[in-house]
Amino acid sequence: MQIKSYKTKNRRLSGTRYEDVYDKAYALYVKIRRRTKRRPYLRSAYFKKSKIFLELFWRHLDQKNWRDRARRMRYLPCAFEIIQFSRLNPESKENPNDHSEILHRFYGITKEGQIFYVQIKEEKKNGRKMVYFRISRNGLKQKRPSATCGI
Repeated sequence: MQIKSYKTKNRRLSGTRYEDVYDKAYALYVKIRRRTKRRPYLRSAYFKKSKIFLELFWRHLDQKNWRDRARRMRYLPCAFEIIQFSRLNPESKENPNDHSEILHRFYGITKEGQIFYVQIKEEKKNGRKMVYFRISRNGLKQKRPSATCGI
């Protein structure tokens, strides 16, 4: 089975040092945060324009080392684009660590051809969705996504 991936129009953020990438990524996050008085969110095309909350991403990022934080933040504009515009079916499965959650994994390819995925955690009880994402270091060896566009 081929997994379809969303080809983003955005590029990764430039820079390798944490300080360089953080300033650009946080400026992007602040634009989204200013839209609401409460918790920042994006509306997802796949989930019928329901809210995807972003606070889990920053908490998840705080648990990583500096190099990994910078690497993940470089993909932030691409991840936001996938959340907002992708209508492709994600790979969905129950969270093995917590059976009250479903994990939805959206695959993407940056403008430069880098493969990554965005993972959205959905609570079964109330349907609330939160985002965190991961980056493939050497490409996805087990399930290579096809390069089809979702829009």
